[in-house]
Amino acid sequence: MTKLPDVSGKQCIKALERAGFKLVRIEGSHHYMRRSLPFCQVSVPLHRSLKKGLLHAILKSAGLSIDDFIKLL
Repeated sequence: MTKLPDVSGKQCIKALERAGFKLVRIEGSHHYMRRSLPFCQVSVPLHRSLKKGLLHAILKSAGLSIDDFIKLL
């Protein structure tokens, strides 16, 4: 299994956009993104560096593997 990379919130949002997610709304420092098919909604905070537990939770709820996410970066 591949190690989780050290990414910022902005990099994570760009990768999710490449995976088909669209920005729905912004509340403070949190960007809410949604994909229609299959339906999925995730919240990404705009931190300088996302901790590995938070990044893993975002990827899990987005239905992406670590390898797929790295390819999207």
